[in-house]
Amino acid sequence: MVLRDVLMNLSKNELLNTAAQKYGLKLGAQSIVAGTNVQEMIDSVKKLNASGIEATIDRLGEFVVDETVAIKAKDEILDVIDAIHTYGLHAHISVKPSQVGLDIDIDFCYDNLREIVEYAEQYHIFVNLDMENYERLQPTLDMLKELHKIFDNVGTVIQAYLFRSKEDIEQLKDCRLRIVKGAYQESEEVAYQDKLDIDINFLELIEYHLLHGKFTSIATHDHNIIHHVKRFVADHNISNDQFEFQMLYGFRTDMQKELANHYRFCTYVPFGEDWYGYFMRRLAERPQNINLVTKQVFNKKTNTLLAVAAGAFLLGRLSKRK
Repeated sequence: MVLRDVLMNLSKNELLNTAAQKYGLKLGAQSIVAGTNVQEMIDSVKKLNASGIEATIDRLGEFVVDETVAIKAKDEILDVIDAIHTYGLHAHISVKPSQVGLDIDIDFCYDNLREIVEYAEQYHIFVNLDMENYERLQPTLDMLKELHKIFDNVGTVIQAYLFRSKEDIEQLKDCRLRIVKGAYQESEEVAYQDKLDIDINFLELIEYHLLHGKFTSIATHDHNIIHHVKRFVADHNISNDQFEFQMLYGFRTDMQKELANHYRFCTYVPFGEDWYGYFMRRLAERPQNINLVTKQVFNKKTNTLLAVAAGAFLLGRLSKRK
């Protein structure tokens, strides 16, 4: 938990975020971020598709408090939808509501999300509303429910570390859902703090939606969870068309390819310059992820916790100074 707190605090550090944007991709962050622009993202997704892997594409950015910035983000997401259609990519969209105005005004945000979902619908492209921290959960679900009254190509994320997730998943069984452990720092009043409790709830949520829900995306790098799901779907004769495994771009790439040989598989593909907060939360979500990316992202070894925690930028800089 100490390491998780360190990583979460670092994820909010504006100085490190700015530095990471400036230097990160030069120091190896390209292993976990699929480029800084649409064309680089397209090239990355094409390579995944060639291996039988689908993609969910996240144009990085969040916690926007300026309408102009939110509209720009929305327009760039529409450009991603155009790219998926034009290049025939096997991919869909992931959108953080705070990127398109949730922290500005909920009606403004809803209008932006509706435009995105409606635009994607004409190309039969699915849109996933990424779930953020707890204070943004209910507004996101409220907007999802309104959108789902009109569109079938929209779903969201259920976070296993939250106490309320069982109730939420029951209410959303008619939606396509991505089920995750959770990546934000939440209080003990609303969230499990112990890994075992989170894992138990994670499996219960997965099993419930596989049996009672619509399409299920199981997002994890945990091989124990993956092996459990394999046994569960076999025991219950659940078709491979009803679920997929998901992992993050650049993590456990060999396992991704192996799973794609036998199951539907989707890689979460982030792109853009605003990668630092995203990356740090991924490490905080499961600190073992550090071991999954150090060989791929970092060129030099270090035992400095701060260097590892600060991501590709600090690790590269500190390694050079030694």
